[in-house]
Amino acid sequence: MKIKELAELSGVSVRTLHHYDAIGLLTPETDAVNGYRNYSDEDISRLQQILFFRQLNFKLRQIKDILDSPHYIKREALQMQKDIILKEQARLESIVKLIDKTIKEERGEITMTNEEKFEGVDFSQNLYEDEAREKWGSQSVDESKKNLKKMGTKDAEQKFNSIYTELSKVRHMKADSKEAQALIHEWYEFLNEIGEYTPEMFKGLGDMYTKDERFKQNIDKFGEGLADFMQQAMTVYYENHKK
Repeated sequence: MKIKELAELSGVSVRTLHHYDAIGLLTPETDAVNGYRNYSDEDISRLQQILFFRQLNFKLRQIKDILDSPHYIKREALQMQKDIILKEQARLESIVKLIDKTIKEERGEITMTNEEKFEGVDFSQNLYEDEAREKWGSQSVDESKKNLKKMGTKDAEQKFNSIYTELSKVRHMKADSKEAQALIHEWYEFLNEIGEYTPEMFKGLGDMYTKDERFKQNIDKFGEGLADFMQQAMTVYYENHKK
């Protein structure tokens, strides 16, 4: 299928398809004679996955990492996408019900207590959790929350603080030093007590420490420059343990 045909079929502009090709997200074969892009059935299926992820507000870089990962399984990705959509659907339905009830109160048909004005809807937002769900899906995050509950919030918090404190003491050393890598290994092991992290995921988490100002500020409370140091040390750990 030629690029214009795929654009018409999918509703994606030719310009966007060119961009996907340029960044290596969707790279069809190019005819050596005329230079035309020829999209195979596999390319078209990949585009469908790209568009599903885009509907869920995944970034193009994240989509590429997911689709190119050796751990990627299409049916699992589809199930994850479905789960996210169903949860969002349920959340929106709850909000609609609460809005309808509030409209009735505005009309004078009912009287709501202060408690009822927030009933049935969770307005709290854990931005870190949202990021984790976006990157690794709901199942791994739910499992982590379950394990944290078993461990106890207080114990988990003390462990977090302890590791950060120890890492802050060596943050002026080289990221590949024996001391730094020993503590980063302890951090990796602890994260795998409450969740399931591959070395690749571990590296991705470290990258987030420096790219997301929220993470950086919280981590640097234990020592200025700690977030950058941890990112470097976690990258070294990944390089030493990747398969």
